[in-house]
Amino acid sequence: MKKAYVWTMVAAMALVSACGNNGGNGGNSAEPAASTAPSPAANADAGGAAAEELQPEEGASLLVWESKEERPFVEAIAKEFTEKYGVQVKFEELGAGDQVNKLINDGPAGLGADVVLFPHDNLGKAVSAGLVLPNDYYEEETKAASSEIALNAVTYDGTLYGYPRSVETYALFYNKKLVPTPPKTFEEVEAFAKTYNDPKANKFAIMWEVGNLYFNYPFLSTGGYIYGDNGQNKEDIGLNNEGAIQGMTYYGSLKNKLLPLNSGDITYDIKKGLFMNGTLAMDINGPWTTAEYRNAGLDFGVAPLPSINGQPASSFSGVKAWYVNSFSKYPNAARLFAHFTSTKEAQLKNFEMTGALPANKEAANDPSVQSNEIVKGFLEQFNQSTPMPSIPEMGNVWSPVGAALSDVWNEGKDAKTALDNAVQQIKDANNGAAPK
Repeated sequence: MKKAYVWTMVAAMALVSACGNNGGNGGNSAEPAASTAPSPAANADAGGAAAEELQPEEGASLLVWESKEERPFVEAIAKEFTEKYGVQVKFEELGAGDQVNKLINDGPAGLGADVVLFPHDNLGKAVSAGLVLPNDYYEEETKAASSEIALNAVTYDGTLYGYPRSVETYALFYNKKLVPTPPKTFEEVEAFAKTYNDPKANKFAIMWEVGNLYFNYPFLSTGGYIYGDNGQNKEDIGLNNEGAIQGMTYYGSLKNKLLPLNSGDITYDIKKGLFMNGTLAMDINGPWTTAEYRNAGLDFGVAPLPSINGQPASSFSGVKAWYVNSFSKYPNAARLFAHFTSTKEAQLKNFEMTGALPANKEAANDPSVQSNEIVKGFLEQFNQSTPMPSIPEMGNVWSPVGAALSDVWNEGKDAKTALDNAVQQIKDANNGAAPK
């Protein structure tokens, strides 16, 4: 499950709605665009100089894909872009997670958007298919402005492709009436559970989706990792090293200490219901549930995840970024738009309108962002997060590790044995071997 990529808004931010017509094609070519931008060396001066030097092609117009939730921001920023550069921008609603698959067919056919936006875990697939151009002209400016985590996420095989726009991860929701001060360690959670838990009354100190790798990566992150080299090296699998085994062993011990339920009995909806009813004290969840918790009238906070085995708990994170379609007829105008819509000012505008958390360092530290307690909690967790690997081989990880989690949690199997088995399955899949 990848709910983190269904980011819609942070409930603390007001929703802004807007109307507009779906646009038509921005005018694409069936051949990959040549890099007609001036040499990146010309972009020696950061701070917006490049935006004045790079000029859109004569007669350029653009088509942009984005989700329905982001429409207010995209239409507002597109209007500013048109006023400044004279380039008309048409908007077409398409969910972020669907864009790469659609671009595979529409890009070469000349029907795809000139500028697309998708979560970074789709980047490997997009690059392998030759769908997106590198972020070359604005590379240095992007690197200087964006968080390191975001930059790693939108870089593939050593090349920067994305123009980071927003970030997302999960964190610890806590009911302030039950937990006035959020715990700093899982040992503190255990201590609280001893006095609070009452399974017959559906009272639990904490819940998370214990069968889902996405939410259990923090336990493996205490020395373990998915793939090496910032998630780019499929030959280096760190899921059964000593740190990962220790984390998985501790994870398995928590069934008796915190959650005497099988993994299938702990779902998103069950957790949500218990938290809203006031019997679940803490919930590990993402910003997509904030609105419902606000609407339920709960007095809650969001804090970084408690440390595990004395180490910070690193969550999986996602980064949404703009990308330029390699088949665009107007690659310079598309580059210019991707940059224009990912500046500090644009990200603050997006935060104000939709609640999207900024990837730009200065925007993330802006008082308008840091003054919001809920947002600040997610950003603090993001700062100790790990971007989900973007290489296609990440698809071979979910099922084997999910099975290992089930074996350890539900059956009490040895953590090392379960992880060794999972890693062998991942290696077999990566090497094209048929499943046994």
